[in-house]
Amino acid sequence: MLTDYAGDLANSVNDLTQNVRRLRAWAVVVAQMTDAEKLEIAHEFVGMLGIASLTAPYAIKSAFAMAAAYLSHQANQARDPTTWKDELPNELKYVNHVDPIARRWKRYSRFKTRVEDVGGRRFQAESEDFRNAYNHGFEPRLLVGFTNGIRRVADRTTGAVAYEFGGTPPLDLNKVADLLEAECKLCYLAFTAFQSLIAEQIQAIEAAEATPETQA
Repeated sequence: MLTDYAGDLANSVNDLTQNVRRLRAWAVVVAQMTDAEKLEIAHEFVGMLGIASLTAPYAIKSAFAMAAAYLSHQANQARDPTTWKDELPNELKYVNHVDPIARRWKRYSRFKTRVEDVGGRRFQAESEDFRNAYNHGFEPRLLVGFTNGIRRVADRTTGAVAYEFGGTPPLDLNKVADLLEAECKLCYLAFTAFQSLIAEQIQAIEAAEATPETQA
């Protein structure tokens, strides 16, 4: 599990890093293009690149949570060999779901803080909550095109309803690259914290395996 998870997490973060560079390169290429030319580039290349990139932080965040849950669960057996049961919750996609499984490990709190920073509120706000809009509605375009020309808004306190006109403008490639570059840095920190947590667990497993009771 450790080999698989560590490799997949590293690959996902590296893919995001490479996508930031691709977005910056496309920003230079399309700078002098007409809207018609940008539309073609968006359709053929940039649109799917943007989707893959802007949805990646949340996916990486969930992958960190799942990896920590499964690895902590296995490592817990070294601490409580007589009472440990091979039981896990059905849902493990949020870091809070990992708490009951991993909170006894000293380095888990640091890991949790680092992972929670990925895909945070600032990223959501400045990306127009792209991931949520993509999965549950109509996401902003990249380069050209408006979405959500009419938006229904309900006041949670009074229940009053209003309709907003105007739409969501396309996302600028350089702005997207800036946002994702910041997310990459948060992912690097999360990966370092992940390594630290796993090192603590490996040490505990090796210590348990070295005891005469375990060897017998």
